Order: sequence, then C-alpha cells, then structure tokens
Amino acid sequence: MKSNNQTQPGFARRWLLYAGMLLLVVIMVLPFAWMLSTSLKAQEYILQTPPELIPNPVTLESYTGLAERIDLGRTFFNSMFVAVVGTIGQIIVAAMAAFAFARMQWRGRNTVFLLYLVTMMIPSVVLVIPQFILVRSLGWINSYMALIVPPLFSAFGTFLLRQSFLGLPKDFEEAAFVDGANYFTIFWRIILPLSQPALATLAVFSFMGLWNAYLWPLFVARRDVVMTLPVALATLQASPRALTEWNMVMAGAVVTVLPILLIYMLAQRWFVSGIISGGIKG
Repeated sequence: MKSNNQTQPGFARRWLLYAGMLLLVVIMVLPFAWMLSTSLKAQEYILQTPPELIPNPVTLESYTGLAERIDLGRTFFNSMFVAVVGTIGQIIVAAMAAFAFARMQWRGRNTVFLLYLVTMMIPSVVLVIPQFILVRSLGWINSYMALIVPPLFSAFGTFLLRQSFLGLPKDFEEAAFVDGANYFTIFWRIILPLSQPALATLAVFSFMGLWNAYLWPLFVARRDVVMTLPVALATLQASPRALTEWNMVMAGAVVTVLPILLIYMLAQRWFVSGIISGGIKG
C-alpha cells in the first residue's frame, strides 16, 4: 500500500512533465507549420474564417510567383556566399584571437580581453552608422567586402573559443614545445582538432547570424547583383494601402529557413556537445 502511494505521485508528475513538454513542442512547431501551410495556399484562402492548418487545395503558385518577382537564384547565391565565406572567416579570426588570449602569455592580456568583452554590451544598431561611414570611405558599398568583412570580428566567437581552449590540458602544448613546435603548429595541429565541438557551435551561430542578417545588408547592398535573400524578400511587403501577398512572403520564409535547418542537422552532435562543454567551463 505504501508502495502504491509513492508510485502514484511519481506517475502523475511524469505525465505532467510529458504534457508540459508536448505543449512546448506544439508552441514551438506551430509557427513553422503555419508558415509552411500558408505558403501552400492560394491568396484567396489565406485569410478565410475559420483558418485551416491543412491547405485545401494545395498549390505551389506562391513559389512560382516568388521566382518571378525576385531573382531567387541570384539572391540565394549571394546569401549563401556571404554566409559561408563569412562563417569561415569569422572562425579563423575568432580562433586566432582566442588562442592569443587563452594560450599565449603577454603583458596586458586580461585587460585587453576585458575591453574586448565590453564590445559585446554595445547594441549592434549603434555601430551601424560608424561602420557604414568606414565602409563607404573604403569604397565597398554594394560589394561582397561590405557584407563579409565587418562581421568577421566577433567578440562572442572569441569568448566562446577562448573558454574551450582554456579547458585543454597544458601537457599537450608543453610536449609540443619540447618537440620543437612553434605557436602556429600547436594552434593548427593540436588546439583546433581538439576544439571541434566549440568550432561547430560557432559555425552554426555565425552562419545563422549572417544568413538572417537584414539591417546591415539593407544599408550596404541595395543593388540586385549583391542583394541578399532577406533584403529581397522584404521588397514583397506591399505598401500599407495595398494587399500583401502573404503566401509569397511565407514561401520566401520557407526558402530562407531550409538551409539553416540543414546546417543544424549536420552539426547537431557537435553543436550540443559544444554548448554543454562551454556551459560547464563558463
């Protein structure tokens, strides 16, 4: 009898936990399901009452219309090029800076790192105008350089990788020095291979940030030849007096989300490991 009294509350708590988790899953998945559903509806069925999650009939006219309204291939290539090259560059810059802060001894290291961290507290909107003036003075407006170079210097990425590098044993580094290795060899052959989870985590965050970036590309890339996908999709928004084609907007959102989901699924194992190890060491 005592055993039943102990089991029933535990059973109830477990089912309450499952119900809460299921509710959270529904809340998180519903916007994506609604986005996909709207993209597959004809314009006249989007605002019908009551709303229907499963479109009837299913149509791809929003995707074909999207391809006709904007240069989907060009803008997709621009976003992918900026995101991939920017992510690689951001990892290289952040890894080198993190190595200098974590494994090299030099005067004023902690003070400089503290100042580096302070930049994380400055809202990115505040930096837009100074960066725009700098980029314009360099003649980079409407070029890939304007889209890729300024985001390379990430204080968050440096902080994330520094925490990972600090957790590596000093013995590897000292043994490499005894064998005649220099700092670059240690960085390339020892530190980076042992920090794959942190590098994968930074890669996912960097790719998402560059792929979804809207404000900065809106300032520096207004021509079609370098326009990114988020900026091009924003042109689908009609004026307040006109009717916005929401099925086409949602089709663009689906196209925008797919690469991020793919990147996340490919790097999920390292991403989770990197988040856990970074949280423990932080």
